[in-house]
Amino acid sequence: WQGPKPVKDVVDFMNKNYPPGFSYADFAPMFKAELFDPDEWAKCLSDSGAKYVVLTSKHHEGFTNWPSKYSWNWNSMDTGPHRDLVGGLANAVRNYSDMHFGLYYSLFEWFHPLFLQDKANKFASQDYVSDVMLPQLYELVNNYKPELIWSDGDGEANDAYWNSTEFLAWLYNESPVKETVVVNDRWGKGDHCKHGGYYTCHDRFNPGKLFPHKYENAMTVQKSSWGYIRNTDINGYLTIEEILYELVSTVSTGGNLLMNVGPNHDGRIMPIFQERLQQMGSWLKTNGEAIYKTKPWKYQNDSISKDVWYTMQQPANGATYSNVVYAITLSWPDDFNLQLGDVIATNQTVATLLGYSGNVNIKMKESDAKGINVTLPNLPPNTPLQWAWAVMLDPVFAW
Repeated sequence: WQGPKPVKDVVDFMNKNYPPGFSYADFAPMFKAELFDPDEWAKCLSDSGAKYVVLTSKHHEGFTNWPSKYSWNWNSMDTGPHRDLVGGLANAVRNYSDMHFGLYYSLFEWFHPLFLQDKANKFASQDYVSDVMLPQLYELVNNYKPELIWSDGDGEANDAYWNSTEFLAWLYNESPVKETVVVNDRWGKGDHCKHGGYYTCHDRFNPGKLFPHKYENAMTVQKSSWGYIRNTDINGYLTIEEILYELVSTVSTGGNLLMNVGPNHDGRIMPIFQERLQQMGSWLKTNGEAIYKTKPWKYQNDSISKDVWYTMQQPANGATYSNVVYAITLSWPDDFNLQLGDVIATNQTVATLLGYSGNVNIKMKESDAKGINVTLPNLPPNTPLQWAWAVMLDPVFAW
């Protein structure tokens, strides 16, 4: 609307619904977050089964959700909410749960005159970096001690312009979080998927196969946006089945899932997002042992049943693979017969459907055929087992 490539529909909407001369900055007083309850957020997020939380401290418009000394009158204390949103959630997360607290930070700003001047100079000058970006990053780390920094907005300039190596050297060697902090890979043009504690590569990154470096699938519950969209309908949100596909396939291939929900202007996590978070938490209460602290197995996606993804328990005594494997199926077979093409069982192998107390039978295939058949039970109508099902196999081996 006010950028270099305004979208006609957005321009038309602004002209129809806002007074002439209305600017982006005029939105700030409307962002009041008057219903923001950090304790409620912490409970909601913890109940989802999340192990770490990443809050947007500053996005590309430059508005800081903490009282930054380097963003005068364009922060959540001076205008809008008139409170420290970052500090509020940091305290609540640490007081309420064992979740790790992280912060997203956009290196660049759409409208900052110092950044625009550096850009006009083809990034030969670094006034924005020295006067705004680096001071804000040091401020965030020293004041809030995040255990994860999710950098973004780096793509227009290389890491030399952003002085990324200078900041990261301080972060890992001198900062108050030097023993615990992790970072992603967005620290300069060309760095994505090459340098970082873990890789994000691009938004919604899910390779579908074993990835050689620890990665994160940062995805959105609202299909098209990282923020809250007022005019979307139910079809604009991922179902819990779609989200579980992202979780299971990501963990199976060596990644973490970062599940984005966008709060609205008054500081609430809307009910549709709350429902998805509760559903995820409910599923993980039953099936969490197939997700938490697991590692990728020799195979990720089954060669016969394409809705099955594998994880394994941590190997013991330096072994490459564990003999305790989880086969997570995203669909329930019509004939209750789950075919697993990549598993070798023995006479001692036991199959357990997580969350089910009864027996699960295994039938080994003929000697010249790969895999096993697992006969799933007839679950009662009121079962909490739904959406995706995890079968623990102990011990098993890989072809």
